[in-house]
Amino acid sequence: MSYTVAIVGRPNVGKSTFFNRLLEQRKAIVDDISGVTRDRQYGVTEWNGKSFNLVDTGGFVPDSSDMFETEIRKQVKIAMEEANAIIFMVDVATGITDLDDAMADMLRRTTKPVYVVVNKVDNGTRELEATEFYGMGFEHNFFVSSISGSGTGDLMDAITEQIKPDDAEVEISGSDIPKFAIIGQPNVGKSSLLNALVGEERTIVSDIAGTTRDTIHTHYNLFQKEFILIDTAGIRKKSKEKDDLEFYSIIRAVKAMDEADVCFIVIDADKGVTGQDITIFSLAARKGKGVVVLVNKWDLVEKETNTARDYEKNLKQKLAPFTDVPILFISAKEKTRIFKAIESGLEVFESKRRRIPTSQLNEVMLKAVAAYHAPVVRGNTVKIKYVTQLPTPVPSFAFFTNYPEDIKSPYRNYLENQLRNSFNFKGVPIRIYFRKK
Repeated sequence: MSYTVAIVGRPNVGKSTFFNRLLEQRKAIVDDISGVTRDRQYGVTEWNGKSFNLVDTGGFVPDSSDMFETEIRKQVKIAMEEANAIIFMVDVATGITDLDDAMADMLRRTTKPVYVVVNKVDNGTRELEATEFYGMGFEHNFFVSSISGSGTGDLMDAITEQIKPDDAEVEISGSDIPKFAIIGQPNVGKSSLLNALVGEERTIVSDIAGTTRDTIHTHYNLFQKEFILIDTAGIRKKSKEKDDLEFYSIIRAVKAMDEADVCFIVIDADKGVTGQDITIFSLAARKGKGVVVLVNKWDLVEKETNTARDYEKNLKQKLAPFTDVPILFISAKEKTRIFKAIESGLEVFESKRRRIPTSQLNEVMLKAVAAYHAPVVRGNTVKIKYVTQLPTPVPSFAFFTNYPEDIKSPYRNYLENQLRNSFNFKGVPIRIYFRKK
């Protein structure tokens, strides 16, 4: 199970700048997938060889001031329940405000590590002023400047010290039983899909004991198909509090994603694909997960105005550049094409584990290289001599060349397309590396 750290704090203390600063540490690794956007609200960062999920609550607060406090309180509460550790961000320039006090009061009740991060400490005077925050009574205090990055290293050391090897983000590649996560925004029909798949056959389905309350694992073994479904929907139904906040569903989705081999991203046919769906999709790709997109409630769509072909074309434009993914139009309620979805998931799982013999890989890819050479850079003719697949959980390929740093994104995309056209990697992110020969 991977480690998740949430950043909380009142507005305008610099949470997003700080969040972006921490994500920079991993930039080189993140950007291996061409064109994947950097998401404002959550990402994966790495320090001292350990990686963890980072969630910035800053993007989830409504603008109207009367809702501020209630929403922020909700977020702190969710962070306390769902995250493994919390960064509580405050601002030295304004000192301790009433809202800081109220949040500190809530955070004192958690047993999880809370790191007080005093931002905008960029000179000696401010360092002296920052000491007033010790008065809040937390054990871990760090003085940082988000803009320059000073002080962030000590904080990262403290966080990664807490991460045990089994908490770090691990790829589950040893198991032969595929793990599928059903992911999507509230009310897109995740529960209906789960019930349609396993509802009636509950007697043959066993819940795996000992799994955390974050996710429900259901072992499915029917019709010669076996897999584990990880469900994040409907785990906690609280009538009093409407806490299907985006933030809540997001932090759940991120956790489920880490456990899965393949993510079923469910979107509502009527609402179409939203920014949040794209963000979930890019994060799954960045984490190297297989992806199947399920357009649910297709039975409710006016077919005269919207054909599946047009819908798919429009959807792929929004998902670009990673468009080689299965897209299925389903109705969980009517049980239309839901078993086709499972078949697609199993195919993606197999593709993700595919190993291509080196001789076959070179035969195909060196022809593609000969057909279209990498552009000449600074008068250097780039030659690719050899290609091999790396032994990693995500299909990764190393191309050996005389000028690895001279190969730019367009040519990388060309090679990826050739790999996809020649070998079936539908729904699977591919990583390409250039190495010095």
